[in-house]
Amino acid sequence: MSLRILFATPEFEDFIQVGGLGAVAAALPRAMRKRADVRIILPGYRAVLRQLSAHEIIGHCPAQAQMPACDIARTTTADGLPVYVVICPELYERDGGPYTDTLNRDWADNDVRFGRFALAAAALASGAVDRNWSADVVHANDWPTALIPAYLAWQGSRIPTVLTIHNLAYQGLFPKQTLGRIGAPDSSFQMDGVEFYGKVSFLKAGLVYASHLTTVSETYAQEITTSEFGCGLEGLLAKRSHTGELTGILNGIDETWDPRTCPEVLEPFGAGDWNARSRNGDHVRKQFGLALSRGPLFGLVARLVYQKGVDLVLATAETIMASGGQIVIMGRGEPQFEQALSEAQKRRPKDMGVALRFDDADARMIFAGTDFTLMPSRYEPCGLSQMYAQRFGSLPIARRTGGLAETIADDKTGFLFRESSSESFLGGICRAFAAFGEKSRLNVMRSGAMAKSYSWTNSVTGYRSVYEKVMAA
Repeated sequence: MSLRILFATPEFEDFIQVGGLGAVAAALPRAMRKRADVRIILPGYRAVLRQLSAHEIIGHCPAQAQMPACDIARTTTADGLPVYVVICPELYERDGGPYTDTLNRDWADNDVRFGRFALAAAALASGAVDRNWSADVVHANDWPTALIPAYLAWQGSRIPTVLTIHNLAYQGLFPKQTLGRIGAPDSSFQMDGVEFYGKVSFLKAGLVYASHLTTVSETYAQEITTSEFGCGLEGLLAKRSHTGELTGILNGIDETWDPRTCPEVLEPFGAGDWNARSRNGDHVRKQFGLALSRGPLFGLVARLVYQKGVDLVLATAETIMASGGQIVIMGRGEPQFEQALSEAQKRRPKDMGVALRFDDADARMIFAGTDFTLMPSRYEPCGLSQMYAQRFGSLPIARRTGGLAETIADDKTGFLFRESSSESFLGGICRAFAAFGEKSRLNVMRSGAMAKSYSWTNSVTGYRSVYEKVMAA
């Protein structure tokens, strides 16, 4: 009989996406489908409900503590992937995003919103919602789903659970009063439970109660057991790693990231077709209002937040442009970075273009047209942009951390630098300029980058091994 997996996620690229988790949630379950009966569950945000086609209400979850009752709907994607949606209008049907309101402020009731979601997912996994289906394994993702292992444990369930840490820095921290709001037992508020420096930590709940922990690269799995990257949870993570209950499994990217066939690319190209690639670069320059140039074009496609090293990009931008380079940037994020980038663009409008938005088609065009992709992340659990960039021949300049260290071959398919400083970053940028001046070497690097494979097959094998391990235990 096929292994039944419930994949719980707060975002899903088919309907709604904030970051890389949405892309992973859409790709990984699909890659698993040949070997398992995998089904998605996500909250019924307004944006999700607008896109639902045929669906049916298959169950109901009663109110508990301060969490209102909800219905569970079942639908399928166009390619047949089963999706459950938690319908609770007072919690999810709002303008804004999954985690924040229209002014980018955290929803004040996020504890209830994601407590309700987690409890509904636990009920579905246990067979209490869909009469025809229950889960053999629950796969939770990041803090918004991390209470699922806790609820199952508190209910005495023996269903094994896996929690994937996509970004340890986002923990879902709430005041102690949250215990009563989400129906958590008072006894759980302790060091070996949900308590974290006097607060309730949803993520810590998952780290404590999940059968097994994974993260999205082997390097990040090691890094988060150290004080530099552990966000105060390194002791717990080191303990779980020591007992063999923390595994790093590198993400993949889907097959649509191919510049030869990608419809969003103005002029499709393969390795060696550098003239077509150059014309894509000219198109990107035109889109951003830059001057035509034969110098290198640098790109940044990212959330504009401190983690991504946006301040380092700002610190080195003038040097890049003074040296004959140009920069295009697309993303949304922290207001101070958005403002600083906009001001920098106004000072050098012919050499720097900034789009404060995200659009997948435009992102693909940027990767297809830029010579180098800037990724000075302070930490990067896995990273997807460096994989996209390499497949499209844009060589990443990245800090040697997390998944960046695993997926970029220094001086072969990109450039790695060590320290989270503008000086170290500038060293990588100078090496990129030098490579750009040696066209034969640049093209060898581009060809090597484009030849790299980031198939989900290896990821699926890794997760399948983890599922079998927790079921055996």
